[in-house]
Amino acid sequence: MGIAVFDSTVVLPVWIFVLLLLAAGYAVIMSVLFPSVRWYVRRRLNRAVDKLNTNLQIRIRPLQRTRRQVLIDQLMFDQEVIAMIEQQARQDNIPRDVLQQRVKHYAREIVPSFNAYVYYRAVYWIAKKLSRFIYRVRVAAADSVLLRTIDPDATVVFVMNHRSNMDYVLISYLAAERVTLSFAVGEWARIFPLDMLIRAMGAFFVRRGSQNPLYRKVLERYVCMATQSGVCQAVFLEGGLSRDGRMGEPKLGFLDYMLRNYDWQTDRAVVFVPVGINYDRVLEDQNMVEWENRHSRQSARQNLGKAWQFLSNNLFESSRARWQRFGYASVNFGVPISMREYCSTNAVDFKHLSKEQRIVKIAELANVLMDALRYVMPIIPVPVIASVLLRAGEESLTSLEIVSRCDELLDEMIAHGAAMKAEEKPRSRTLSNSLEQMSGRELVLEEDDRFRINPEHRALVQYYANSIAHWLRQADV
Repeated sequence: MGIAVFDSTVVLPVWIFVLLLLAAGYAVIMSVLFPSVRWYVRRRLNRAVDKLNTNLQIRIRPLQRTRRQVLIDQLMFDQEVIAMIEQQARQDNIPRDVLQQRVKHYAREIVPSFNAYVYYRAVYWIAKKLSRFIYRVRVAAADSVLLRTIDPDATVVFVMNHRSNMDYVLISYLAAERVTLSFAVGEWARIFPLDMLIRAMGAFFVRRGSQNPLYRKVLERYVCMATQSGVCQAVFLEGGLSRDGRMGEPKLGFLDYMLRNYDWQTDRAVVFVPVGINYDRVLEDQNMVEWENRHSRQSARQNLGKAWQFLSNNLFESSRARWQRFGYASVNFGVPISMREYCSTNAVDFKHLSKEQRIVKIAELANVLMDALRYVMPIIPVPVIASVLLRAGEESLTSLEIVSRCDELLDEMIAHGAAMKAEEKPRSRTLSNSLEQMSGRELVLEEDDRFRINPEHRALVQYYANSIAHWLRQADV
């Protein structure tokens, strides 16, 4: 048998050779190097999470450590989601494949990609520095002993009033030493690279006001999945920012998603912790007051300009000078409300109620939580001064009269049950500094040490007074 000998030369153009070389390099990287690097990084992250869990009161849950694609697949093939696809396919005559692709898109939009390293090495550091740079942060608790006795295996849900977009930053910083929080964030934050950072924090995006039943079903199933898995969550009961400074009506959607399948006798414990947040100066106050007048609202570019102006003016200022400009940011943690105790006491079984019955019970729970939030709403200097000046009407007051009337008003609110102790009342110097801050912003006009509200900014003064208006109404009774 003869042997064929090939001694001819194959000549390739240089560009084809380069393409083949790149393709071979890509194959080696993806099949050998990339999996090895990913395995190494994941092992380091798992070690970091295990170390963090030894210091956290409520540990990072397995769901938060699960690969994002696995959670997306889990949502896509959830039985209730599939049933909704079948229903929509019949009703609207849409191919199931098209609806399945929509579900995939919704799931990718909602599911976060929590990264413990980013959360604690980047987000926590930024949140801490930014909060302390702008405000003098004050934290209190209605019952710190009860907070420390929360079951570490429970699903803890922080329910908060929504005062400013700084709420996300402030609560992430303050809660980070005990828990990792998962927020629902509006579509305003879906811009690169902010969206990647938010997902790495464990937060998820929500289309507020969407009436798409398929989207709402996917969102519901994710919230239910996170709740049943014990993921610590933070929910703004009002849904959006307060436009007039008062606490608004509660939105029932997220509470319903969390509790519609909840069996208090067999499921993991769910504990709601009310968190009241208040500021001496809200960054978006002007926009909130003028929300109805679209022409007066400041654009995103103007808001960024204001933020840059603040940073450039205050970067080298002392902390005291910055505090005099923006004052306090205060957070009060309220008394935990256990769903096991609540359901047992009120004979409520959410899982076995009809939709109409369940919504009524969810609304009752929401009102209980809102009352708990009002109780722990921080009472801080600027809202108190604003309330005193509004009570005075057109009368101008000296600084000493304002301080004296603030002290009397605080005593009235404490007597009517406000979550403040006599020793926690702001001192005369603090009230004087806050009055100077309001004068510097031209919220009040001064003439020969007599102060009155600037008519041009009366709405802003009312906005700040409204944050504690529920105590003022009780004090006036």
